[in-house]
Amino acid sequence: MRHVLAGMNRLGGLWLLLGLAAVLVLPWYKVAAPHTGEGVALWGSAAGQVLAGRIWLLPPVLAMLAFSLVRLRSDERWQSHPSILWIAGAAAGLFLLQAFAIGLRGPAFDAVGQVFPLATMGQPGLGLGGFLFGIAITGIIADALAARGFCRGERFAANAVIFVVALLSLFVFFPILRLGGAALFTPEGVFQPGVFVTRFTAPDLWGLGCFVGQGRCGVVINTLILGISSGVLSTLLGLALALLVARTGFRFKGALRAISILPIITPPFVVGVAIIVLFGRTGLVTGWLEYLFDIPRTRWIYGLPGILLAQVLAFAPITFLVLLGTIEAINPTLEEASKTLGAKPLKTFQSVTWPLLRPGLAAAFLLAFIESLADFGNPIVLGGGYDVLSIRIFFAVVGARYDLGNAAVLSIILLSLTLGAFWLQTRWLGRKSYVTITGKSDAGLVAPLPGPLKGAAYAAVVPWVVFTLGVYAIILIGGIVNDVGRWDLTPTFRHLLTAFSLEIGPDGVQFFGSAWNSLHTTLLVSAIAAPLTTAIGILTAWLISRQDFAGKRSFEFGTMLSFAVPGTVVGVSYVAAFNVPPVDITGTMAILVICFMFRNMPVGLRAGIAALSQIDRSMEEASQTMGANGLSTLRTVVLPLIRPAIFTSMVYAFVTAMTAVSAVIFLVSARHNMATAYIMGRVENGEYALAIAYSAVLMLIMIASIALIGLLIGKRQLGRRTQLQNTAPALPTA
Repeated sequence: MRHVLAGMNRLGGLWLLLGLAAVLVLPWYKVAAPHTGEGVALWGSAAGQVLAGRIWLLPPVLAMLAFSLVRLRSDERWQSHPSILWIAGAAAGLFLLQAFAIGLRGPAFDAVGQVFPLATMGQPGLGLGGFLFGIAITGIIADALAARGFCRGERFAANAVIFVVALLSLFVFFPILRLGGAALFTPEGVFQPGVFVTRFTAPDLWGLGCFVGQGRCGVVINTLILGISSGVLSTLLGLALALLVARTGFRFKGALRAISILPIITPPFVVGVAIIVLFGRTGLVTGWLEYLFDIPRTRWIYGLPGILLAQVLAFAPITFLVLLGTIEAINPTLEEASKTLGAKPLKTFQSVTWPLLRPGLAAAFLLAFIESLADFGNPIVLGGGYDVLSIRIFFAVVGARYDLGNAAVLSIILLSLTLGAFWLQTRWLGRKSYVTITGKSDAGLVAPLPGPLKGAAYAAVVPWVVFTLGVYAIILIGGIVNDVGRWDLTPTFRHLLTAFSLEIGPDGVQFFGSAWNSLHTTLLVSAIAAPLTTAIGILTAWLISRQDFAGKRSFEFGTMLSFAVPGTVVGVSYVAAFNVPPVDITGTMAILVICFMFRNMPVGLRAGIAALSQIDRSMEEASQTMGANGLSTLRTVVLPLIRPAIFTSMVYAFVTAMTAVSAVIFLVSARHNMATAYIMGRVENGEYALAIAYSAVLMLIMIASIALIGLLIGKRQLGRRTQLQNTAPALPTA
């Protein structure tokens, strides 16, 4: 037996042991007994329930016993046995059918075998045994596919692909399908497929009146105008920031990086409130303009200009982080060769640097465009009469007339816009190669930014910095004065004490502030979600960029689905999918972590793809030639070269979990409340100062966290980049 165990493949043995524990030991269902609330324990395993007469659980038990028998009788790798894939596929199919499609019939039982009618409880949810069986059967299927040549037989890659597909299916496709089915039902719950066409072709969605001077455009057209404008402006501003940091001798790069981070770490609603305080009808800047230049007060900030201003402020830092990694990855030898051949700096940038920036530009625009389409906080505060899809979906769900079907149709339209942008990005990049990093040493120094481009970058960045500082001055002041909205600037700390009061006594520290509970939950959820989001995003990027497998293009499209759907719809779909068995996790911390993972995963994915597109595969091939497997190559070769992408993903995942509101507003509970839900409640109650004070505390926490993330990840070093070569070295004189 010891010889058998020693010869077992470690990964395959892990899946087999998990599966056996799932069907023989662990409780299969999460059933609470009446009056006690305790779950099944004694006879809760699948095998125990089969012995008690519940034969629908026989397939999982038989499958695991069959795998064990094949493993013991086979001298070769047992996953390659011809019967394994068929048995695993049949067991997985029956498991899904039983868990998601067939309601249980008959009595359920508690820990000591006492029976009580299932009708009093409904369909029970899966317990630990059921979930572990799903994990084990997925791993066994992945190993069996790898044994048949999937992912060229690389077991780690095959397991990664299959598990990512399984996770996306459960936590992205399944909720959306549950919500999408509502598009075929009337508000009264009557199945009527024709209602989809009526909703999809509604005149208020596709009107073009704003282009011909006949009123307003439809909601879809408004959303496209806003998304394209926000994407273009955010990408250009992010490029200007990245060029100043990476290609000039700008002295205050650290300060510029810090300022560019501020919009990312700002909770929703607060920037909108600050913009209103500055540019609203009674705003500070509005009053100065009237006093100095006799410019009348107007409500210009409400509508497209205000939303666009807030979105560019919020999304430019995201594009900056993506483009900075792309610029730093460009091999300076190429630009130096162009200079040696006599090209001027502007020509070198146009013919060498700009084409190599295309993957980063495409990724940055796509992220900003999708973020604009999914944005909820800025349009609801500054929208005025400018209607967009995210707001229309929100009010379709929480408005006076609950219409989940209409929200589903609008979500399908929004998803179509996102997929269209993704297709255009793919066409623009084409099949050209953007590799600049190879295993060869480079002897080049980065080329300085041409004078005209440097002037244009300063002209774009300086006003943005001034505007950003003004907005955040309002945010910082607003938390320590009586009422910044009415310009009552009397200093006070009562808002902070209301949220974060505490006492130190004989019994230790006691927290009395109303915000402590939400802050604790937010920090814990963010700390768990950020590394998990980064791991799955970067891993998926590596699979797409470096592995060849059937269905790769569909796999890539599927990974963007969660980012394409507005957060409001994500929250509603999660409630619809996970508020009932078999996966009933609504109200738990797990659903918050899962929501953030798959909502923010595409940021790390796109940043990782942009970084990997510039790294030659020869270094990874050399590692594999030396005997390293896929996991070792990824860990020792790839990850150190894409640290900027890892930093981007980690920072974005953490701060988004700290500041997101549109998705989690439907998922928080009294036990697990989030900071943004607390802030939203204060804004709705008119307690702007308390909301701003809490937001300022969150920003300080996130600044410290971002610095810590940067220290943990470190910096990537490529070539001789210790100094910037602004001028040619002086020639020695005789």
